[in-house]
Amino acid sequence: MSLLEDMKRFLESQIDDFLSKNPHLELQVIEEQLAQQETDTLQLIVDLQTQEKQVEREILNTAQDIKNWYDRVQKATAAGRSDLATAAQDRVNALLPQGNQLWGKMQGLKDRKVKATELFQTIKNRRTEVKAKSAAAQTARTQAETSNNANSWGSVNNYTSTRDFTDPLDAQFRRWEADEELENLKRNLSK
Repeated sequence: MSLLEDMKRFLESQIDDFLSKNPHLELQVIEEQLAQQETDTLQLIVDLQTQEKQVEREILNTAQDIKNWYDRVQKATAAGRSDLATAAQDRVNALLPQGNQLWGKMQGLKDRKVKATELFQTIKNRRTEVKAKSAAAQTARTQAETSNNANSWGSVNNYTSTRDFTDPLDAQFRRWEADEELENLKRNLSK
């Protein structure tokens, strides 16, 4: 088990090192993680809405049951059937806490939905920021590569042009070659 943990730590450190040397890739990884979180949060919001609608139906059904049993209490009381009125009132009393519990559950779902919506917006904003940073990093990287390529060509050109004037060995060879060419011209003219 220790070998696997060591291997895991080594690989994680290698990945971290690689990403630190390639920040544009790190931003891409973060963007992908944010996209996944955005999708998950959106799914959570949909699930919470579905649960909220279900609880609303349960609340309406419970309220209707309470109304029906309360009407029965009234009807039994009016008919002088205190035994039925008491039993019906017990049912109303049992349904009221159930309705309150469902109401509390619905409020909890609404609160969670509000927080999930805020989280979704935060993730979406963060993802937009990361996309912008990624694009900026990519642009900077492209410009740096272009600049490096231009500098490389510039340094070759600079070497060539400075070599002509400042390299003493090159100057010495040029003088020797010029002298040799002059001697050859003289020989050719004397013939």
